[in-house]
Amino acid sequence: MTSSEIRQQFLDFFKSKEHTIVPSAPIVVKNDPTLLFINSGMAPFKDYFLGNKPAPHKRIADTQKCLRVSGKHNDLEEVGVDTYHHTMFEMLGNWSFGDYFKKEAIAWSWELLTEVYKLDKDKLYVTVFEGDEKEGLSFDQEAYDEWKKYIAEDRILKGNKKDNFWEMGDTGPCGPCSEIHVDCRSEEERKTVNGADLVNADHPQVIEIWNNVFMEFNRLKDGSLQKLPAQHVDTGMGFERLVRVLQSKQSNYDTDVFTGTIAAIEKITKQTYDRSDSKEAVAFRVLSDHIRAISFTIADGQLPSNTGAGYVIRRILRRAVRYYYSYLGYKSPLLFQLIPTIAAQFEQVFPELKQQEDFVTKVIREEEDAFLRTLEKGLKKMDDIIEKEKNSKLIGGKEAFELYDTYGFPLDLTRLIAVENELNVDEKGFEAEMLEQKNRSRKATAIDAEDWTVLKDAAKTSFVGYDDLNIMTQVVKYRKVTAKNKEQFQIVLEATPFYAESGGQVGDRGVLVFGTEEIEVTDTKKENDLIIHFADKLPADINAEVNAKVDFEKRLFTMYNHTATHLLHAALKQVLGAHVNQKGSLVNEDILRFDVSHFAKVTDEELKLVMAIVNQKIRENIPVVIKEMPKEEALKSGAMALFGEKYGDTVRVVTIDPEFSVELCGGTHVGYTGMLGSFVITAESAVAAGVRRIEALTGGAAFRYFADRVEQTKVLVELLKTKDPIKTIEKLLEDKAALEKKVEAYEAKELALVAKALASKAEEVNGVQYLGQHIEVSSLDALKKVAFDMKLHLKNYLVVLTANIGGKASVAIAIEDALATAKDLDAGKIIKQHIAPLIKGGGGGQKALATAGGQDVSQLNEVLAVVKSLL
Repeated sequence: MTSSEIRQQFLDFFKSKEHTIVPSAPIVVKNDPTLLFINSGMAPFKDYFLGNKPAPHKRIADTQKCLRVSGKHNDLEEVGVDTYHHTMFEMLGNWSFGDYFKKEAIAWSWELLTEVYKLDKDKLYVTVFEGDEKEGLSFDQEAYDEWKKYIAEDRILKGNKKDNFWEMGDTGPCGPCSEIHVDCRSEEERKTVNGADLVNADHPQVIEIWNNVFMEFNRLKDGSLQKLPAQHVDTGMGFERLVRVLQSKQSNYDTDVFTGTIAAIEKITKQTYDRSDSKEAVAFRVLSDHIRAISFTIADGQLPSNTGAGYVIRRILRRAVRYYYSYLGYKSPLLFQLIPTIAAQFEQVFPELKQQEDFVTKVIREEEDAFLRTLEKGLKKMDDIIEKEKNSKLIGGKEAFELYDTYGFPLDLTRLIAVENELNVDEKGFEAEMLEQKNRSRKATAIDAEDWTVLKDAAKTSFVGYDDLNIMTQVVKYRKVTAKNKEQFQIVLEATPFYAESGGQVGDRGVLVFGTEEIEVTDTKKENDLIIHFADKLPADINAEVNAKVDFEKRLFTMYNHTATHLLHAALKQVLGAHVNQKGSLVNEDILRFDVSHFAKVTDEELKLVMAIVNQKIRENIPVVIKEMPKEEALKSGAMALFGEKYGDTVRVVTIDPEFSVELCGGTHVGYTGMLGSFVITAESAVAAGVRRIEALTGGAAFRYFADRVEQTKVLVELLKTKDPIKTIEKLLEDKAALEKKVEAYEAKELALVAKALASKAEEVNGVQYLGQHIEVSSLDALKKVAFDMKLHLKNYLVVLTANIGGKASVAIAIEDALATAKDLDAGKIIKQHIAPLIKGGGGGQKALATAGGQDVSQLNEVLAVVKSLL
C-alpha cells in the first residue's frame, strides 16, 4: 500500500466505528501559553479533556500535524541521524470524549493492526502501566485483562511511570497508557534475542507504533493529580512509523512519505542518496524531514523570525541550509525548490500548502538567501574557534554567543558542528550571555500562575458580547498570577459580554461590579478557549452576583477598525491581486494594523486607489450582515477563511456586499459601513519575507489625522511665504545639497592645510617619524582624513591624532604600510587593546588606519603618551 492508502484505511476504519473524521488543526498554537506548536495529537482537544467546553462529537478520528523541536518534547538532535525521529510528523488518532474506554480502544487497535493491516501477531508486544506507589496509582489491571483476550501474557509487559503514564507537560490532562510495539528484526535475530527484552530499550527495529492513553487525571501545578470530569481515550499512532512497518522498510526515509522528496534532492544536487550513515546521507534525510516542518508551519501562519515560535522555524531552516551547504556542496538556495514536490504529495490531506505554494516558496527562498550571506563567514569563524580550542576541546560560551548574535548560528547548529569536530560547547556560558542580553525582557514576560480555584462547573461558560455589553452573571473560577513582577488575578465568568483577544482584535476592558464594589477589567484573553478577565484585585465576596459591563466607547472604536480591516483586505485583493492574504493584524480602539502577503512595496498610487475603494464602500453605508452557519456551507458559498486559523463546525460569516467582502470572522463589527466615517492609510512597510504591513485610522482618528495635515500645510505656507510649499521645499533641498557640496570642498582644502602644518611637528622616536597631536575638527571622518593625508607629507611614520567632538573622545591612528609590516605594527590592534578601553569606548580598523570613539575626553593626552610609549 502507498502511504496515502494506509492513512485512508485508518480513517475509514474508525469511520466504520462511528467516529467523525475531522481535519488537522493548524500546527501553530493560538490562545495557549503552554505551547508554541501542536506537539501531540491530543493538544487540539485539551479543552474537551479538561471540561472547559463540550466536545462537538463523542468519537473523533484524525491525522494531526505535530512538531517536536522545543520544550519537553524535542527530537531535533536525532533527526536525520537515526531512521525514525522527525521534526514534523503525522499522528493518527482516535478519540473518545466520555464515551468508550479501555475495552473498545484495545479491541479496535488490535483489530486494525492485525485484521486490516495484517501485521504478524507474533511480532507485536504491548505494555500496561505497572502503577506508582508515590503517586498513589495502582497497576492497570483492567487494561491487562483486556489484552489477555488477544495476546499471550508473556507479550504483555509492565511499564513504569516514565513509559506508561502519559503527560503532555508539567500540568494538564494525563493518565496511564498502553503501548503497542512491533519487532521489525529478521527471523534469525528474533530467535537469538527475545523481542520482549528490547521493548522501550531504544532498539531501532523494535519500536513503539501505537499508544492508547486513558485520560483520567489533570496534573495540577502543585504536582497532585485531580480526577477529570469524565474518562476519555486519546490514542496516537505515528504515521511515518506505521508506513515503514507496513511497507517492510528498515527506515522511515525509505518509505514513499520521503522518497519523492529525496529523489527531488538527488535531481537538484546531482548526487545519489546511498542510505548509509555518512554525512551526505544524513544531509538527505535532514532536508527531506526539515522541509515538511518549515513549509507546513509557514502555511499555517508562522513566519520565521528572531523570537518564539518564529525562531524555532528559523533554527530548523538554518540547520537544513548548513547540511546542504557543507555536505552536499550546494551553495545556492535549495529548500524552496522542494515545495512543489511536498505541496503535490500532501494536497489531498493538507491542502493549505498547495493553496499558498507561491507564498511559502518565496518566504523560504528569502530566508535561505539571508542565511547563506552570513553562513560562509560564520563557518570561517567556526574554523578559527575550532583551531584555537583544539587542545581545550571546548567552545566557550562567549564564542557560541557571538556565532548566534553576529552570524545567526542557533546554538544547536554550533553544538552540531562542535560534535563533528569532537568538541563540546559551554552551553551554561552561552545561556549566561543570553541572559545578560535579555534579562530585563525575560523578567518582564515571566508568568507564574497558581492552580484554579473552582466555584462552579466551567463547562457552562458562554460569550454573549455580540448582543449584550452589560449582563448579570457569576464567577466560575479564578486564580492568582504574577507577571512583569506584578500580581494580577484571572477571573472566569459563567457568561460574559467581554470579547477575548482573538483574530487580531484586542480584548475588551470594562468593570465587574460586585454589589457596591467595582473591579476594573484591564484585559480579556483566551486560554484554551476559556475567556479570562484580568483584574488587579479580587472582590471581597467572590461568590456574589456580578454585573459585567464592557467599556462601550473602546469597543465601538475597536469595531470601526475591525470592520475596516475587512474592507481593506478586499480592496487590497482588488488592487494588488488575488494572491494577497491576511498574515496578521492588530485591531484596537486607536489604530488598525494589517499584514498581508505581497512581495513588493505597495506604491503610493496603489495605496491611494485602495483608500479610494474603502472610502467609497464607507460612503455607500453597506449593511454588515453576520450569519452563523456550518463551516462547510460557508466555505462552499465562497467565504474567505484565514490560513492557520482553527474554526469550529459552526462559524460566523461577515458579509459586506456579497460581491465585495465575505469572510469567516469571530470578531465584533459595526452595523453599517457608514459608521466608520472615513479611512486613511498612514504607513506601509515590510515586516518579514513576503509580508507587507499597512497601518490605518478610521472615524474620529482619521478626521484628526486629516485636520493635522491641513494645519501643517497652513503653517508651511505661512513660514515659506508661498502658495506651493512642496515646490518651495524641493528648491530649498536642492540649494542645501549644493551648499553642502561647497562646504565639503572648502573643508577638504582646510583639512589638507591642517595636515601639511602638522607634518612639521613630527619627531623621531626609535627610528620612526612619530606625530601625536590634539586638533580641532568637526567630525570623526575629518579626523580620519587628516591622519590619512599624512602619507603625503611623512615617510616611515606613525601618527596619532585626538579630538574632542561634541563632548566625545575621538582618536585616529595612521601607520605607513611598509612600517606596519616591518615592525609588526597594527593600528586596529592598538585601538582595540590600548585606546578604546582608555577612553571608555570602542573602535577598530585596518593595520594602516584605525579609529576609536569614547566617553572619556579627559584621557586624550594619555592616549598620545600611550602610543608614544609603545614605540
